[in-house]
Amino acid sequence: MSGHSKWATIKHKKGAQDKARGKLFAKLIRQIEVAAREGGGDQGSNANLRGMVQKARDNSVPVATIDRAIKRGTGELEGVRYEAITYEGYGPGGVAVMVECLSDNRNRTGADVRSAFSKSGGSLAEPGAVSWQFSRKVVIVVAGDVPEEELMLAVLNAGGEDLTRVDEDWQITAPPNTLTELKSALEGEGYTIRSAEVELVPQSTLAIDDAGEARKVLRLVDALEDLDDVQNVIANFDIPDEFFEELDD
Repeated sequence: MSGHSKWATIKHKKGAQDKARGKLFAKLIRQIEVAAREGGGDQGSNANLRGMVQKARDNSVPVATIDRAIKRGTGELEGVRYEAITYEGYGPGGVAVMVECLSDNRNRTGADVRSAFSKSGGSLAEPGAVSWQFSRKVVIVVAGDVPEEELMLAVLNAGGEDLTRVDEDWQITAPPNTLTELKSALEGEGYTIRSAEVELVPQSTLAIDDAGEARKVLRLVDALEDLDDVQNVIANFDIPDEFFEELDD
């Protein structure tokens, strides 16, 4: 199992903590605003906005809050203008890290990200230094203990590429232009979708076989994710399951 996939599952479980701090809501609202600004406020013609709205609803963001975010994005309501910024860096042990941000102040965000790297034993890198190790994919998580052969057949028929067990769920990867069709096909077959997004995925992983080093890597991920402007942190580490049992206590 990919350590990155395992950590993504742990982050999903930690979502309730983010909600309590309001961080998850704030990140989702920013994503909706940017999607509406870039593609318009009509969910029927703006697939990115439609996906962001569904993700917000899945995480219990109030409908009124979503509507206001869309109107700020389209200019119907006054609001802050965010820009998308991606940072690249190295974590402890040479782990490649991509940090996706939405910011209204590039200087502040850059300083915060740089500080998180340096305090956690990592370093920022020049653009292009690590991005070649990642590719953008559809990532769909299917809930439950369903038969692998049955699910694999459905995935392949709908245009998916790979199927991986992640804890009690299944993670599917597919080309970035297949999100709507693949999700609809799986739901039509009766599968429960936990999440469905287009995101960066490491093309290969770096094994971390020391518990101390693993803790340093995950400390960096936590520090970056705690920043208000950070939307996603993607890294190419592979950490054994037994380390996660200790680190997630």
